[in-house]
Amino acid sequence: MARVLVLHTGGTLMMSKADGGELLPDAFGRDLLAELPILGRAADVSARILFNLDSGDMQPSHWVELARAVHGAVLDDSVDGVVVIHGTDTMAYSASAVALLLGPLTKPVVFTGAQRPLVEVRTDARQNLVDAVFAATLPVPEVGIAFASRVVRGARSMKRDAWALAAFDSPNCPPLVELGVDVGIGPHVRPPAAILAPFDGRIEPRVLAVRVFPGLDPALVQGALRVGVKGLVLEAYGTGNLPHLAGSLIPALEVARAQDVPVLVVSQCPRGFVDMSRYAGGAAAAEAGAISGGDMTREAAIAKVMVGLARLGPGPALRAWLERDVVGERTT
Repeated sequence: MARVLVLHTGGTLMMSKADGGELLPDAFGRDLLAELPILGRAADVSARILFNLDSGDMQPSHWVELARAVHGAVLDDSVDGVVVIHGTDTMAYSASAVALLLGPLTKPVVFTGAQRPLVEVRTDARQNLVDAVFAATLPVPEVGIAFASRVVRGARSMKRDAWALAAFDSPNCPPLVELGVDVGIGPHVRPPAAILAPFDGRIEPRVLAVRVFPGLDPALVQGALRVGVKGLVLEAYGTGNLPHLAGSLIPALEVARAQDVPVLVVSQCPRGFVDMSRYAGGAAAAEAGAISGGDMTREAAIAKVMVGLARLGPGPALRAWLERDVVGERTT
């Protein structure tokens, strides 16, 4: 029987309601097999507590701690797969960061959580947890998110709905696994590859993401550069268009280039990709040194800039790393 390690980080799945009705992190004192005996039929399950946080409090330092624990589990011959219980609000950020911190994998690493706590009668937690443990036994050596009978690629995921049980989507990448009457594994699942060792936990958290909008004052972006921002992710219009006449952001990008601050451009649109040659604003941004993020999500883009800056520093090597696919986070 496959052996699956469950790493608990917190989130709604294991929360309980306070007297005021708000959901709060609960003690992770329950035996998962006592709560869900069916798990024992899917795998030989063991559990470990890393932290017990509402995911809104998750920080890059937690990503590193989590990635280090996963790295150790992947290298452990007694573990066949890993499940990470995590809050939904920042799960896509953590899954992207862990994927990029670890690189290629030999075993599945499956994030999951819930919109309603496990202790409630009507909850999605039971099925999501069963699906995640089952998915961690499949030949899918990637970081994924198991939610609503699907496993999507972690570095392509985004939380799309705050209320529906199908909370996650992967707009530019089909699911890795479809868990219906039968189990369908996508042909695009990445092949196993030796994990990088030793673990490299370097990350640069001084990265700013800015959503471009009509009326955005370029001085605010330049102000961020003055106070020590080391990397910028711009969520541009459509295919990477930026204002270049009134309210032009191009001078701010030129300042960023002069300060060796990389600027990665992604699209505000969930579907599609950045083509900075399509419109004058995008072309001007590229001329000023901005880097196309292709079809990356903002979550993956933020994590990739943080990891890349810490490991490579600013310069051509970082640009090349941002422009290429590392763990399936981009295809363009």
